[in-house]
Amino acid sequence: MNKYSQLSQEERYTIGFLLRRRYTYAAIARELGRHRSTITREITRNKRAYDGGYRAEQAQSNYQGRRRRSRYGFHHSKKDMKIVVRLLKKKWSPEQIAAVLKWAGILSISHETIYKHILHDKRQGGTLYTHLRIMPKVRRKRYNTRDSRGRLAGKRSIADRPYEVALRSVLGHWEGDTVLGRDRHHCIVTLVERTSGFVIIKKSASRTAAAVTGAVVQAVREHPDMFKTITFDNGTEFHDYTTIEESTGVVCYFAAPYHSWERGSNENCNGLIRQYLPKKSGMSVLDQRRCNWIAKQLNTRPRKRLGYKTPLEVFHAR
Repeated sequence: MNKYSQLSQEERYTIGFLLRRRYTYAAIARELGRHRSTITREITRNKRAYDGGYRAEQAQSNYQGRRRRSRYGFHHSKKDMKIVVRLLKKKWSPEQIAAVLKWAGILSISHETIYKHILHDKRQGGTLYTHLRIMPKVRRKRYNTRDSRGRLAGKRSIADRPYEVALRSVLGHWEGDTVLGRDRHHCIVTLVERTSGFVIIKKSASRTAAAVTGAVVQAVREHPDMFKTITFDNGTEFHDYTTIEESTGVVCYFAAPYHSWERGSNENCNGLIRQYLPKKSGMSVLDQRRCNWIAKQLNTRPRKRLGYKTPLEVFHAR
């Protein structure tokens, strides 16, 4: 056995996969080269209260929450934070600040720590948060409790998706969401392919289930053979998902209610779209031509996680 270390995200996905294959705890431990008690503790700690199941995404989220709470102490001096604040006021993002200061050998600080400092400053009446493009929300975590919000009978949970979806190992697995305009009526439907980051944007005259379903079906038909699954959030606009499945053959899954991080690709994409369509802008005059243009800008932008290739290049590299 190796010296003990914290379970990784990949190991948690492997545990979830092997449990669905009905492996025993001992067999899982052998597969991962871990002690059986480590596997037992991991599964017991992260069982869902309502059915006793284990979901890797939720287990990883629980772990990250525990890590954050265990590191509430602040270890940087006022002099250090003056450097950070000076860069924040230049509109640099916390990630940019952390990376550049570390590269220059000036300061080793994480972007999470910078966000914590900004949140603390805001609670004290400060204005550092006004220099950010997006201010993350502080969410109350609901560990080991059943959440009845946004439930729809018969829908598939994100926990039941094929293992390859979590690994981003193959093309064809998408995430879907809607973005509202100022009038709270007109909206756009966004679909993001998880492996490449390729985005499709469709204008919808309303946020009704019928209108959104029509937009999704149209997007799938415009890209035949490129859709295997779509993971949606729990908005009522996606409650007609069976029509999507029957019309296109695509299998639909749903994230847990209010767990937006489970669809991280889509959430990040929507943030990028807001650079072109700010929250206070109306969408009543937005047409499909403009939507296509915005999608093209995003699909031809190099991405670090793709080795600075563009989503378009990866999407068509079949």
